[in-house]
Amino acid sequence: MRLALRTAQPVREAKFLARPLTRIEPDGAFEGYASLFRIADLGKDVVEPGAFRESLARRGPGGVKLLWQHDPTEPIGRWIELREDTRGLHVRGRLSLAVARAREIHALMRDGAIDGLSIGFRSERARNDPRTGLRRLEKVDLWEISLVTFPMQLQARVAMVKAARPLSPAFLP
Repeated sequence: MRLALRTAQPVREAKFLARPLTRIEPDGAFEGYASLFRIADLGKDVVEPGAFRESLARRGPGGVKLLWQHDPTEPIGRWIELREDTRGLHVRGRLSLAVARAREIHALMRDGAIDGLSIGFRSERARNDPRTGLRRLEKVDLWEISLVTFPMQLQARVAMVKAARPLSPAFLP
């Protein structure tokens, strides 16, 4: 799904990634991958390693919002950690369970009904590959990461595990 604001503001784009949730902590903490590198999504975009580096350095976790379905009126928690590793954009967040919507989403996540993550960003540098029809995103400005119902990057999956432990290989995409 691509979201475009109908103002003079830059175009905001969204990419999806999902995996059935394996464990959601009672305090609302979860982690996973919001984007995997070098894997084409259904919109024919491929995020290249290093694409988030400058944006993460500039914004930090507090400058990237945790939203529900990309709705800026639906903040549902905060990001604790956002980092690139060799696989993609690894995220750790916590739902704000004092917020009614976050409690609802927490229940849906625990039941396995909600299992997707999606990035909201502005492309700063990309190149089109005419041979494959893919757009390779080399630098993006990350604005937000949302929990979503329908993911776009079907080959990649989100792992939800206890924040205090590293991801188990069984849960990695």
